[in-house]
Amino acid sequence: MSFDIALSGINAVNTELDSISNNIANSGTYGFKSTRANFASMYAGTQPVGTEIGSLTQSIEQGGSVLSTGRGMDAAIQGRGFFTTRDTSGATVYTRVGIFSTDKDGYIVDSFGRKAQGYPLPPGTTIPGPLGDLKVPTGQVAAMPTDTVQYVGNLSADWPPRPIGNFDSTNPATYNSSMVSVAYDALGVKHTLTQYFCAGAPGSNTVNVAYAFDGAVYGTSVPGPPYVFTPTAPSTLDFNATGTTSVGQLNPATAPMSFTFPTTSGAGPLTFKVDYAGSTQYAGEAVTTTNNANGYASGVMTNVQIEKDGAVMALYSNGQKQSVGKLALATFANENGLMSVSDTSWTTTNQSGNALYSTPGVGTAGMLTVGSLEQSNVDVASELVGLMSAQRNYQANTKVISTENQMMQSLMQAV
Repeated sequence: MSFDIALSGINAVNTELDSISNNIANSGTYGFKSTRANFASMYAGTQPVGTEIGSLTQSIEQGGSVLSTGRGMDAAIQGRGFFTTRDTSGATVYTRVGIFSTDKDGYIVDSFGRKAQGYPLPPGTTIPGPLGDLKVPTGQVAAMPTDTVQYVGNLSADWPPRPIGNFDSTNPATYNSSMVSVAYDALGVKHTLTQYFCAGAPGSNTVNVAYAFDGAVYGTSVPGPPYVFTPTAPSTLDFNATGTTSVGQLNPATAPMSFTFPTTSGAGPLTFKVDYAGSTQYAGEAVTTTNNANGYASGVMTNVQIEKDGAVMALYSNGQKQSVGKLALATFANENGLMSVSDTSWTTTNQSGNALYSTPGVGTAGMLTVGSLEQSNVDVASELVGLMSAQRNYQANTKVISTENQMMQSLMQAV
């Protein structure tokens, strides 16, 4: 009986050594979770018959340290949750390793080539689609024509008067200041809008604005078709006695100045408005604080990155970025019930329950730390201590077998 008891101890220690050695071997593996061998006693009725490994406990709830990589497609989960991926056989596996990239077909895949699962966002929509493969469009992003130019600045009260009737774009002495804004038509062709500011008569608190589109000057008289200004150009900015305007726009207080200009690119007429809301007329230096025009040219995809909320953003050469969807995170009622498989991944079992899908930061799912990876949660020092303890247990059980063998030899000699 002593032989069997000691043998069960040796077998149990061997299993413990397997667990410890696997932990130490994976101390540098991203997203790895350590396991612990739990000893349990064995009885035959009331008679002790040895020991066994009753269970292996995973430390999934214990997060590893976060390593900054600076790579836009790396992400670490802060808290609960697993990235969801689908392999070539269609099986769904879960992982904490957030190393992603795009394959030749534009699909988001992990470092093992498995397709990342998420909620796609088709171009031009704001409603995510059903859970599935995430794919980045490989074509160009369409141009967006400009429809608003916003200008905010201080148009100095110290400016000397410049009668709008004397305005000449080629003579800087006929205007006080100018500002160039860039606009785009529907084909993404770049155009320029130049604003020329001419201070009104002393005490009038007004600034007249003349305009040039692609170098052609308008605004000193009522233009004829096909050029359409609303209201009649030039526009007049009317400030009150405190240097501001309650409406921040034009006099009279209508909508911002509206323009329709023909283009030579074949894109058709370009219509946009100029908004001066927030501009002031204080003494001192004339300063421009905002000179923005929406719209942009077409562009090709140059990069892909992940945001902290799981959004997969495609970056384009025109400076724009577009969300193609959000990565899905899976949580479980019993994470420790998941079964470990190769490639630092897990699959569901009856003990874990079914996956509950959400996006980072929603429900119990953690947010992402982008440009980072979760390291192994193995504590090498603790594992080495456990290794020495297992070694002593192994030696003790072998000593029992050796002692039992000596006793049996003495008994046989006595017989």
